[in-house]
Amino acid sequence: MHAMQYEITLPADYDMGIIRDRVARRGHLLDAWDGLGLKAYLIRERGLRGSPVNAYAPFYLWNTVEGMNSFLWGGGFQGVGDDFGRPSARQWTGLAYEEGEGAHARFAVRRRRSVPRSGLLADVVADAVGEARALAARDGAVLAAAAVDTSRWELVQFSLWERDAPEADGDVFEVLHLSAPGRNLLPRGRQW
Repeated sequence: MHAMQYEITLPADYDMGIIRDRVARRGHLLDAWDGLGLKAYLIRERGLRGSPVNAYAPFYLWNTVEGMNSFLWGGGFQGVGDDFGRPSARQWTGLAYEEGEGAHARFAVRRRRSVPRSGLLADVVADAVGEARALAARDGAVLAAAAVDTSRWELVQFSLWERDAPEADGDVFEVLHLSAPGRNLLPRGRQW
């Protein structure tokens, strides 16, 4: 599993209805994308749920590198670049994926933090795997994932929730659409 996200910060007075319309018109285009586990079309709105900014920030969990590369180099990502300029697409290697009992993803939480410089890496990632498991077990959780970027030594925890008061720490996003053609193929539990 591979995680990916790009976040486009928009002006403070930006009409977020433009993003809502964009997702309503184009979100279905990845509903059958080969190699995609899921794509959560996410937004943050300035002043809501603690957000200091307006942002469009889709988050992906890929089943295959080929699917991700096909999206990046084969045309899917081009539309984002054409409309907003080419954003940096952050990537993380998957550590864990867990399903929750929730059925409909309405909100997402992303928490990024540095991997501590001291201690055993095995302990750090074991904690991240345990956190994903614990998040997925909470009331209202749809799913939880953990991943790491070893170029920055950064952990990311990502979770989807049915309600707008998720039981997780981090940046809260609204889910406008969820494309999940290969969600059932995402490997459960620890990724090694």
